[in-house]
Amino acid sequence: MKTDTIFYRIFQQYPEIFFELLDRPVGEASSYQFTSVEVKQLAFRIDGLFLPTTGELSLPFYLVEVQFQSDEDLYYRIFAELFLYLRQYRPPHPWRVALIYPTRNVEPQDRSPFDCLLSSSRVRRIYLDEIQGEPTLGVGVVKLIIESEAIAPEAAKQLVAQTEREVADPNRQRELIELIETIIVYKLPQKSREEIAAMLGLGDLKETRFYQDAFADGEQVGEQRGIEQGLQQGLQQGLQQANRQAVRGMLQVGLSLETIAQALNLPLELVRQWAEENRES
Repeated sequence: MKTDTIFYRIFQQYPEIFFELLDRPVGEASSYQFTSVEVKQLAFRIDGLFLPTTGELSLPFYLVEVQFQSDEDLYYRIFAELFLYLRQYRPPHPWRVALIYPTRNVEPQDRSPFDCLLSSSRVRRIYLDEIQGEPTLGVGVVKLIIESEAIAPEAAKQLVAQTEREVADPNRQRELIELIETIIVYKLPQKSREEIAAMLGLGDLKETRFYQDAFADGEQVGEQRGIEQGLQQGLQQGLQQANRQAVRGMLQVGLSLETIAQALNLPLELVRQWAEENRES
């Protein structure tokens, strides 16, 4: 599971979740843009930066690192990137570093050269398994990434229900549910999308939005070819459109063509064709 990719997708689409992890007001997210920056001297690329978008100089910028595998060179690299970035770009804002780990066991053991930095209020280490209390919806989505395969489906089902209760905007609600579903696809690649939809309690095919759209298309075609034939054609078009959208979303979070084909029960050649069309568009 490419956790860094999916984390950066979360921060790109839902920056307020990052500030929830920091125990900061979620309203601060509106003053930032999440991006990446290349540090040219040594070809470093900082994949996660929250940069202020306002002229308020007291707002810090955040360098974000998601680390789910042991790497004893991590602190050497992250602080080298930070200070090279400061030298090259000379940002007017104070700096902050946020390091996100699944557990403390992943953190580098040799930290002595960086004790003064790690103990500074400018550096925040977040251990997802130690987050206490009832998490917000956003933090719950992030914690879903570290849940075991046995627990993840039920946790995801509860997050879907929480999303339906708390998110009024239907477009945002759908996007969050798709994100939850994508995380489960990562964690349970042996399951089909239909099995995952059933597992999460997303309802029968007839209750889904894309089916309803297909039914509407089918009625229009049915005026000429008959209701039954039109419904079948509309449903097929709706299924194809839904699969295309699923392929596009899974490509964006870094899944391979083979994994996508297996997860969606689609021919590999068809997935490859759609991937090519998506790159050309």
